[in-house]
Amino acid sequence: MNRRGFIKSIGLGTAAFALGEFEPKVIGRSSPVKNVASKPNFIFILADDFGWSQLGCYGSDFYETPNIDRLARQGMKFTDAYAACPVCSPTRASIMTGRYPARLHLTDFIAGGNYPYEKYRQPEWQKYLPLEEVTIAEVLKSAGYATASFGKWHLSTTKKPPGSLPYNPDKQGFDESFVTYKPSSKSDPERDAHNVEAITQRSLDFLDRHRDCPFFLYVTHNTIHAPVLGKKKLLEKYKNKRGSDLPQNNPVLGAMIEELDTSVGKLMKKLDELKIADKTIVVFFGDNGGLERDAKQTPLRSGKANLYEGGIREPLIVRWPPVVTPGSACSEPVISVDFFPTFVEILGLAGEAKSPVDGVSLLRLLRQRGTLSRRAIYWHYPHYHSSSIGPCGAIRAGDYKLIEWFDETICGRGSELELYNLRQDIGERNNLAQSMPEKTRQLKDMLSRWRSSVNAQMLTPNPDYDPKKARKSGKEG
Repeated sequence: MNRRGFIKSIGLGTAAFALGEFEPKVIGRSSPVKNVASKPNFIFILADDFGWSQLGCYGSDFYETPNIDRLARQGMKFTDAYAACPVCSPTRASIMTGRYPARLHLTDFIAGGNYPYEKYRQPEWQKYLPLEEVTIAEVLKSAGYATASFGKWHLSTTKKPPGSLPYNPDKQGFDESFVTYKPSSKSDPERDAHNVEAITQRSLDFLDRHRDCPFFLYVTHNTIHAPVLGKKKLLEKYKNKRGSDLPQNNPVLGAMIEELDTSVGKLMKKLDELKIADKTIVVFFGDNGGLERDAKQTPLRSGKANLYEGGIREPLIVRWPPVVTPGSACSEPVISVDFFPTFVEILGLAGEAKSPVDGVSLLRLLRQRGTLSRRAIYWHYPHYHSSSIGPCGAIRAGDYKLIEWFDETICGRGSELELYNLRQDIGERNNLAQSMPEKTRQLKDMLSRWRSSVNAQMLTPNPDYDPKKARKSGKEG
């Protein structure tokens, strides 16, 4: 069955999803939500380079986020939610498709960095989201939803026209789209440098026009991605706050985060005014961890472009008034591939998908009716990056997380392994690999088998390796 055939088949049968440890399972007809409108609306708010601990509801006493904190009090806060990659494009692709970046071969930010003198060559990976991939927007559109994407896309061959046009959101199931880009370092923050206001206004207008029909609104901000630029009034406020000198607190980020929070507040107010809040599912999420040179990700280790927790653990909040208990929390590990099957199960949609979907529906967690039936979640980042330690892969199974480094010139020896108990050591300071060899071997074997199952691309030896020139090229995304 091809891509269009899959979309056409939605609602006609059962959907095969690649769940568990790689085996396909079935979401059946008994899954649709009961006692709520048959077609709830969806608003998905995605923040750029947003750290797990940079919200008040996740422990920050410096950044002020009253609207997002209110969203958490009205819904469910996930404490162990993850981006599928420590950089943006792969995570965004995983949200759209429900498939791991490794399976898509879309494993770095587009178009990635060039590192010609490293010990290993990066694979020839996929530098756009193919039109053959079925997106959640296409699935919802086929079910009668109005769809819109306002903000950062970063899944085209280039960020800007004309090169971006063949793969922009309007080609991937979105009826309306407005694509934005990060500003230059010289942009004026007083003039909406990161497009927060522009994105918000388009979103508010969309809500006004589609109040009476089901909709999927993808609100995807550029903020708080570098360059960090804050409006003067807010910047002064955070410079004068207690704790502004701490490494995890950045007054410029404070200004940017407050502006983002204000945007969220405007959207939630609009839902109330239109009297559609009770029939709208709101998701708040981040595409990868914060850039560590802008702010430490305390209490997490490292940041963007790394597979330590600071690079991949994300705030995730879901508000759904008829179903989700206000003020609830979930500590089950979840990941960005899970959104696609969750939306599909919420609507009771099903189709015989030949292309595997790696995610697991979170509906059971949202309803607080048990845990998920999968053994582990996975990451694969076979790339060099100006902010990363080096190429690596990772697996989390239960409380344990294993990181496998691919470049021995960075790690000191080949296939360096690190094992952490995240429940006891969220900051990943105590490497248990030597003291727990059996657990280390078990997780390493699971990670290796998973890579094979998704046909993950690996680095290859570089005949042009020059240790004197290594890490002096490339660019950040």
